[in-house]
Amino acid sequence: MNWIALNSINQLDEIRSNAEQVCLIFKHSIRCPVSSMAKRTIEYAATRIPPGIPVYYLDLINYRDISNAVAEWWQVKHESPQLLLVKGATCIFHASHGDIDIDELLKQLS
Repeated sequence: MNWIALNSINQLDEIRSNAEQVCLIFKHSIRCPVSSMAKRTIEYAATRIPPGIPVYYLDLINYRDISNAVAEWWQVKHESPQLLLVKGATCIFHASHGDIDIDELLKQLS
């Protein structure tokens, strides 16, 4: 899995300003076993995610301000673990906890 560490507001600005690029943002709590299970689920499905879609990893314990900005900018309730599919300023799909389902995510990409 080629995670891209999401650790600055500038990165969020770049994601949000690129209206043509679809990307994934995974918000992970390093202290939560449910979040670790969700992370493994995504990693196991890495080959099913179409090439060219950046997959960002947000350690929300260490970057809570960025996590809060994600919730505010894409108008989603803050949760962890949480997976968002965004295209520019639009959140196309989001799921958290046991609702993180790669098949559902992939449906949004077709």
